[in-house]
Amino acid sequence: MAFTISQDDPEDLSHSPAERAAAASRSTWVSVAVNLVLSSAQIAAGVLTKSQGLVADGMHSLSDLVADFVVLLANHQGRKDADADHPYGHQRYETAASLVLGGLLLAVGLGMLWSAFLKLEQPAAVDTVHGAALWVVGAALVGKELLFRYMLAVAKRVKSSLLVANAWHARSDAASSLVVGLGIAGNLAGYPILDPIAAAIVGFMVARMGWGFGWDALHDLMDRAIDAEEAAAIRATVEATPGVQGVHDIRTRKMGDMVVVDAHIEVDAALSVEAGHDIAVEARRRVMERHRVLNVMTHVDPWRRPDRDHEQVAPHGA
Repeated sequence: MAFTISQDDPEDLSHSPAERAAAASRSTWVSVAVNLVLSSAQIAAGVLTKSQGLVADGMHSLSDLVADFVVLLANHQGRKDADADHPYGHQRYETAASLVLGGLLLAVGLGMLWSAFLKLEQPAAVDTVHGAALWVVGAALVGKELLFRYMLAVAKRVKSSLLVANAWHARSDAASSLVVGLGIAGNLAGYPILDPIAAAIVGFMVARMGWGFGWDALHDLMDRAIDAEEAAAIRATVEATPGVQGVHDIRTRKMGDMVVVDAHIEVDAALSVEAGHDIAVEARRRVMERHRVLNVMTHVDPWRRPDRDHEQVAPHGA
């Protein structure tokens, strides 16, 4: 017999969806403010000081603004309750947003690579950078690193993969600013070609990170299971439920930052249907209380004690 247990007042002991959404909104608006200031300053300074690397770094910061608004949109949509068309809720808006973020990073990175290669084809045309560019990139580096540390702390606290992706997007900006700073320093030291080389390195870093985020999000949209360690912890919780004699065929799939679980549990065949159902309800409650699980569907199988193996067992799934 199969029991599909409805989701009645699930309890998340870590962070409620409202808390996660509020934290995501706050950290993202902070990122919007920082990136708006940085991108404007970097692009303007890059043009005035004739630094292609600084302009590329500013464009990277500008792409963060678009990414931030994608996160805000996903955060808003993901808070919607389940409905007839989305019975498991709208959590996968976060996964879709991560896919968009990955595509955005990949496109920005490839564009930066192309622009740098055009400059490298004509090294004699590379301008000498003004010294002020080094001060601008230094200030940008500090600002981006501080933003990364703040956003990653929030993401880990609320356990949001989307916020982790956006935090590392900010870290990619910090890394790119470091590379650009080295390129500008080389340019000022008498090696102008180092500025477009720095821009090319930044482009590669951004494209590589975009590919990684996009690839992970794509797999999650294709119902990738959670990692083995977390699945084992969920299995242990089910097995520890009083009345559960065994567990098998546990399957998991991601739903945004939450998890949907299917499991076969074995209960004493001599129990009534109601008693078996109560055990399944308790197993579900325990899993949802202790893990980041959105819903659990159980299939109850009959189990017989070894001293009753000679007796006929009812077919599974009856």
